[in-house]
Amino acid sequence: MSDSHTLRVYDSIIGLLPSEDNPTPLVRLNRVVSFEHTQVFVKLEWYNPFGAVKDRIAANMIRDGEERGLLGPGKKLVEPTSGNTGMGLAMIANAKGYALQTPLSTAIPLEKRTVLRFFGADVIELDDTLCPAPGAPEGAIARAVQTAETQPDFVMLNQYENEANPDAHYRTTGPEIWKQTRGKLTHFVAGLGTCGTITGTGKFLKEQRAGVKVIGVHPEDGHDIPGVRSLRQLAQTKLYHPEQYDQTVEVTNRESFDMCLRLNREESIIAGPSSGMALVGALRTLPDQPGTIAVVIFPDNVFKYASSLQRHFPGICPSDPKEVGEGLGKNDHFVAGMMENLKNRYGSVRVNDLTKQLESTDKPLLIDVRPPDMFAKTHLSGSVNIPEETLPDRVDELPEDRDTAIVTICGIGKFSKHTVLYLKSLGYRNVRSLKGGVNEWIRKGQPTESTADDQS
Repeated sequence: MSDSHTLRVYDSIIGLLPSEDNPTPLVRLNRVVSFEHTQVFVKLEWYNPFGAVKDRIAANMIRDGEERGLLGPGKKLVEPTSGNTGMGLAMIANAKGYALQTPLSTAIPLEKRTVLRFFGADVIELDDTLCPAPGAPEGAIARAVQTAETQPDFVMLNQYENEANPDAHYRTTGPEIWKQTRGKLTHFVAGLGTCGTITGTGKFLKEQRAGVKVIGVHPEDGHDIPGVRSLRQLAQTKLYHPEQYDQTVEVTNRESFDMCLRLNREESIIAGPSSGMALVGALRTLPDQPGTIAVVIFPDNVFKYASSLQRHFPGICPSDPKEVGEGLGKNDHFVAGMMENLKNRYGSVRVNDLTKQLESTDKPLLIDVRPPDMFAKTHLSGSVNIPEETLPDRVDELPEDRDTAIVTICGIGKFSKHTVLYLKSLGYRNVRSLKGGVNEWIRKGQPTESTADDQS
């Protein structure tokens, strides 16, 4: 039998990939919008065969790689990912006979990391930011680049700069939306991650009618929404072209997760947190005028984010450890809340502020809590290495004066917060973590040292 979109019968799962003749659904919102005239439709991208909008770019990058001779028998894929691209690549690679290695951040929800392994990917977990940052030390992108450069059988397609990424949306997402709205679309809204979706879809739609408004939505700095990037992080993807968008808007973590909850409970749409973020941005920017028809991209469903929901909605999770098994209990939520509180200006210090403090006579003690091998490669001048897991056995190395200024340091500013809490429990009153960690220190152009430098 041959593929038939009418009968929904296919020779293989690859035939289910979306196109103008086989689009993912558009659904009109009815309860979470308060417009009198404007109609808001959402495009449900979990109807892609492997569950997310990234299936489109995974298929197109592999097609493009094969046509350019980069891929073929014996080749393997390596791709840094926040989850969904890796899942799409893993399944299409399975169908085509390629192996896949995915370096990624431990901040990515456990559900995604587990499923990636289940799909057959070789998952390399790293102490990296939620959205991998190009050029960052020990980061997922740096690891993938190194693998591709040193092992000839590996190919990195690189979703962050591969033009086959936006081309996937120019070929499919844009034509689908134009046809589904019968050419009456006035506004297109998408979250900003690699920016392939907004760049490719927006280009197609504006070619059909220049007056179509293209709106990008990004999260706040320090967010924990997988797959999207803050304004600072957006400067690191080559597919981000703000001059091609009509407007960009920032949305907070809290707003995104609250809207995610509303979509599930009020619209019965099983959207994930990045969908909530995109919709909040849309509702903040869309005019309420007759004839306004907006389409918002909903990248994936909520089922991949149970651990994130536990952090953001502790009230909906059982507090009895016997009920939650290995999940978060009452004390875990309490500790998670304290960790969140450390994001304030009293719990962390920015790179620029720390550089000024280090130039003064009253310098803080710098404690790097990363493993010794990471510390040896690169660290702040004058810092001492006390790995987090060894700290309880090395408290005698800490200052006797509990008012001593201390700054804790890790790779991304996440694990050093644990040390802040521990030191505060010992009575140290002036402890903060370096915001963004060593990665942010280097990104700001500040100097570092290595063990070799120290010994020379």
